[in-house]
Amino acid sequence: MAQSRQALRSRIKSVNSTKKITKAMEMIANAKLLKQRKKMEANREYAQRLQDTVNDIVANNQDVESKYLVHNHNPHTMTIIFCSDLGLCGGYNQNVFKLAREILDPADPVFLVGTAIHHQLKEAGFNIINEEQVSSDKISFADLKKCVEDGVARYQVGEVGKVQILYTRFVNTMTFTPELDVLLPCIINPDQKKEKVGEHQETLFEPDPSSILDSLIPMMITDVTYSDWMESTTAEQGSRRVAMKAASDNADELSTTLKLEYNKARQAAITQEITEIVGGSSAV
Repeated sequence: MAQSRQALRSRIKSVNSTKKITKAMEMIANAKLLKQRKKMEANREYAQRLQDTVNDIVANNQDVESKYLVHNHNPHTMTIIFCSDLGLCGGYNQNVFKLAREILDPADPVFLVGTAIHHQLKEAGFNIINEEQVSSDKISFADLKKCVEDGVARYQVGEVGKVQILYTRFVNTMTFTPELDVLLPCIINPDQKKEKVGEHQETLFEPDPSSILDSLIPMMITDVTYSDWMESTTAEQGSRRVAMKAASDNADELSTTLKLEYNKARQAAITQEITEIVGGSSAV
């Protein structure tokens, strides 16, 4: 019985130590989430304005042409995948990997940002084109721009017929969903055209709308890529906060259960000692 109580004390101590770690990680993730979310929301508005501008130019200039709007009908697709570098973030990385397995052709080129699922993708036979692993935490806007430029170059020479991003959308602090975002060919919203009288004023373009689009669309898809990366990193911190909170709550429950078991064992030991003392006194 003494050994059982000693083992329970050891387990309680271990659970409480783990709880301190998970609680600290929860607080850190929450602080990072708040900071990252502000940046994400600010950049999301900028990216949306760029997309609206491109949509407006195309919708209100029927004869406009751009190399970024043309389908080259190549069946292959280049996909930029965003995952995390670290684990302990719930199903964040596995949901990305699961979607990749479901919808992507392993033979198609993949540029992976993040290291958490690199081994899994390799084992599944995916064609990861970046020779060195790219850290999701350390990648810069310039690095993402180079990645997008590589995708654009492959698209323009006809090596791929589509360039897209697999990222995790931040819905709210409890919900994060892996999604696809198509960069090329540039998809224009036909409902963007303004039909109300006086709402749209004729705009003069110099030299012409097509040239403006050829300059504006690369800016747009680069910023969309950056926006998707920020959304993914925000979702990562949100998922980690949720996972660590669940771990802390489970540690609380387990600690309570173990303490009850310890108290029962202690009470049983005391009862047994009293019984032995009383029995000894009666014998005398």
